[in-house]
Amino acid sequence: EMKKDLNRLETIADRFSKIGSKPKLEKHEIISIVEKSVRYLKSRLSQNTEFIIENNEQELYVNINKTLLEWVIENICKNAVDAMQGKGKIDISISQNNSTIQIIIKDSGKGIDKELIADIFKPGVTTKTRGWGLGLSLSKRIIEDYHKGKLFLLDSNPSDGTSFAIFLPKESNIA
Repeated sequence: EMKKDLNRLETIADRFSKIGSKPKLEKHEIISIVEKSVRYLKSRLSQNTEFIIENNEQELYVNINKTLLEWVIENICKNAVDAMQGKGKIDISISQNNSTIQIIIKDSGKGIDKELIADIFKPGVTTKTRGWGLGLSLSKRIIEDYHKGKLFLLDSNPSDGTSFAIFLPKESNIA
């Protein structure tokens, strides 16, 4: 357990060292990265949270910074677990079209208050009693500034939960 904790601290330090500098993008298989993130989350979160990963592909490769993408996926999923109060379902679908790889993360939580929707990606915006409201703003920066992709709120309502979409370009023209 101590070794796991030490590895986790090294990962966190690595993530923060990449924020503020231009991260190196390398070709990685995205489905395995999502699966690894989910395995990590399952080991740390409520047993009452069900994760379902859907994809119709064998392998999907894209130029990314693996450490930072894992951070984005974990952040969105942790927010989802908080919205579900530790009990519910998170569906993650991975697909592609001609130009992008899409990752849709949908939870069965309570949705986002309509008053907050326009501001959820702004630093400091949070509904939690503990937290700084930086997760979604950093996630958006990681996807859009570093990976030249898109991160946006796809849908949110109290009866059906919240969905976030991550679109990553298949062909990277990032120098």
